[in-house]
Amino acid sequence: MSLNDPKWGNRGNGDNRGGDNQGPPDLEELWRDFNRRLSGMFGRNPGRGGGSGGDDGGSRMPEFNFRQFGGGLGLVAAFAAVIWLASGFYIVDASQRGVVLQFGRFVEATEPGLRWRLPYPIQTHELVNLTGVRTVEIGYRGSERNKVLKEALMLTDDENIVNIQFAVQYILKDPQQYLFNNRNADDSVIQAAETAVREIVGKSKMDFVLYEGREQVAANAQKLTQDILDRYATGIQVSKVTMQNAQPPEQVQAAFDDAVKAGQDRERQKNEGQAYANDVIPRARGAASRLLEEAEAHKSRVVAQAEGDASRFKQIYAEYAKAPEVTRQRMYLDTMQQIFSNTSKVLVDAKAGSNLLYLPLDKLIQSTAVQPAAVAAEPAAVTRPATSPSPSDSGVAPPRADALSGETRTRESMRNRERGER
Repeated sequence: MSLNDPKWGNRGNGDNRGGDNQGPPDLEELWRDFNRRLSGMFGRNPGRGGGSGGDDGGSRMPEFNFRQFGGGLGLVAAFAAVIWLASGFYIVDASQRGVVLQFGRFVEATEPGLRWRLPYPIQTHELVNLTGVRTVEIGYRGSERNKVLKEALMLTDDENIVNIQFAVQYILKDPQQYLFNNRNADDSVIQAAETAVREIVGKSKMDFVLYEGREQVAANAQKLTQDILDRYATGIQVSKVTMQNAQPPEQVQAAFDDAVKAGQDRERQKNEGQAYANDVIPRARGAASRLLEEAEAHKSRVVAQAEGDASRFKQIYAEYAKAPEVTRQRMYLDTMQQIFSNTSKVLVDAKAGSNLLYLPLDKLIQSTAVQPAAVAAEPAAVTRPATSPSPSDSGVAPPRADALSGETRTRESMRNRERGER
């Protein structure tokens, strides 16, 4: 009986005349209505057992309708199957790749978009991000101050210890290799990069690792790390290796700083010496070249002069063979001319016959001359007896007058002889 039934509120006295009387529902009627509905659901005839046989009908078991029950289960099963099949749909983003697994075995790799696979537990899928850049730190964690000495301390080729901290950035290039050949991708990259850097540092000098070779060490480490990862088919692509810090251990930092300063002083002094050498050596080479050129020129001049003298001597000898006396006189005169042209001379006229003393007149003239330029222009000066200084002024004993007159006569006779020969 529903709540809108007009019999709602009937007290069960069997009188229907008071139908508009409101009251609580009849519980017995509600129970009988529930039984009829339940019997109809299980296929029992609602009219059977009615009337006086109510007690007999209440004791019977309801008959089960397998056809209606099977139809309900089919609907439920169909609905569950639809939901189960719909669970096989999945979405792959543009930066991802999907990997379909059938009972844990690789089936295929799917491209971005809406995809479908067989539902669980037959097939499953994994989404792998191929464009995301991942970073691992070696020698430190988070900050350079938080050092991991077990990873950072390395031995160089010259048996020195250095503290190296670097970071490795990588991406994924093969989702299948990444899923099936790696247990932990970060650990694989850390171990491969540490192995590569230790090999490179072990073959390099300490100064090369700390200073001028840091970029080269990073480039070589990236290449060697990639080779190791490819050898193990990890599906990882190393994009960059960055050297964060490279320094000697803290225990020897002070001594290392002193060594570095000494090395810098050595380089400075070496550069200064090289600059001095670059200044002195070219000038010395220039002077040496100049001396060589001068010596070569002197050699050429002397050789040419000697050849010229030899040629002239041959010509003179040919003329001498024709007229020996004339040639001899001519050679004598040329020689005397050459001698007297390079010396200062003083001529004294002694015709008066007075006793004159020969004095170093040239020296006296040079010391007492008022006009040095006029004296230099006249190398030969003729001094009269009247202008000659007295013997008492000079203090030097002059030569005898007869010796001077004899020298004059000799010169005149030589001139007359030369005129006669001509």
